[in-house]
Amino acid sequence: MSLMEHLSELRSRLLKCTAAVFVLGAVALVFARPIFGVLMRPVLDALPPDGRALVYTSGIEEINVLMKVGVYCGIFLTTPVILWQIWGFVSPGLYPEERRYASPFVVMGSLAFLLGAMFCYFAVLPSMFQFLLNEEESTAIAQRLEVGRLRADDALRFLRIGEAERAGKVALDASAGLKESGEGQLSDPSRQPSEKVELEARLTGLGALIDATAAGFPTPAARLAQRQAVEKRSEAVEAFVKEDYGTSARAMDDAAGLLAGSAPTRAEELGGLWRLEKELALGKARYVAEAWTRPMLTMDEQLSLVLLLILSFGIIFELPLVMALLGLLGIVRAGFLMKYQRHAFVVCLIAAAILTPTGDVVNLSLMAGPMLLCYEMGVLAVWFIERNRKSDPNIGITPTGA
Repeated sequence: MSLMEHLSELRSRLLKCTAAVFVLGAVALVFARPIFGVLMRPVLDALPPDGRALVYTSGIEEINVLMKVGVYCGIFLTTPVILWQIWGFVSPGLYPEERRYASPFVVMGSLAFLLGAMFCYFAVLPSMFQFLLNEEESTAIAQRLEVGRLRADDALRFLRIGEAERAGKVALDASAGLKESGEGQLSDPSRQPSEKVELEARLTGLGALIDATAAGFPTPAARLAQRQAVEKRSEAVEAFVKEDYGTSARAMDDAAGLLAGSAPTRAEELGGLWRLEKELALGKARYVAEAWTRPMLTMDEQLSLVLLLILSFGIIFELPLVMALLGLLGIVRAGFLMKYQRHAFVVCLIAAAILTPTGDVVNLSLMAGPMLLCYEMGVLAVWFIERNRKSDPNIGITPTGA
């Protein structure tokens, strides 16, 4: 074939690949929204439970995102077609004995691309977004608060049904758990816990404690003390609104003391519940002070990042097959690849550092490790091809003129 014939053949195969991408992409557009939800799951799982949402900054951004999902899904689904066209383009340069590798090349190439995409989705993306979107100290505080809040709710439920002793034990265990975990020091000492946030959480906790006590001790004698506690809480609210936080805190402590008077035999348990509420309020204030930044992620940016990484890993896992194909064509030799192995390792590490958006060692290793392994598998594949050629003289590079 002449040069123009080769170019014409290349154009024909590129047009076939493009047509396949458009057809399969149009089919994928029907399911673009659920596919987008699946792709964004690692991102959303890394966000706080009350902030798991993506935003769009223009009226057409959502449509553009769905169109992009369709196009990339078309490319993903067209992988077998693309590999088949690549093989069809290079097969005239091979002997008939070598052309029998067409089906294994297409099947293994498609599986390798799928394996790379799945490795990225299940192994790389979750840890990467956890590192990017969560600060270690604030995440630890949030986890301790969540466990403490669940235990405090259980204690209030026991109190509501009249099991004050059991409620006191649960509250005591919850307080002990918070102390054992340790609050530590804020990573930014200049950002101290907000007194307003702490007292607001205390007011909420005191209200829940009053409600639970009223349900657990409904006697006429207890109602008087409970009413006085409600009045004191109202005073605390008024002082809080006026930003007189000291008076508000004292009024809440007085209300808790009056509440203990509604059940003198259970004053210790009620006091333990109030201490737990105060500890949780302080923890919430510390969390707000620590987590003073909030992610606001756009649909388009996160989709571009996820698709870039998924396609990158899919291509990385194709490396052994590409090297094997180049070995079949005689373009590369195993000796050459081994000679410059150290240089290839450096290139792989640099490429992994560029493609990985995080700076931690774990995510860098998750990308550089498979890249180096795929390179080694490619070297081994080229070596096997050369050994088979030596053992069978009929296998080799097509003579000039083919």
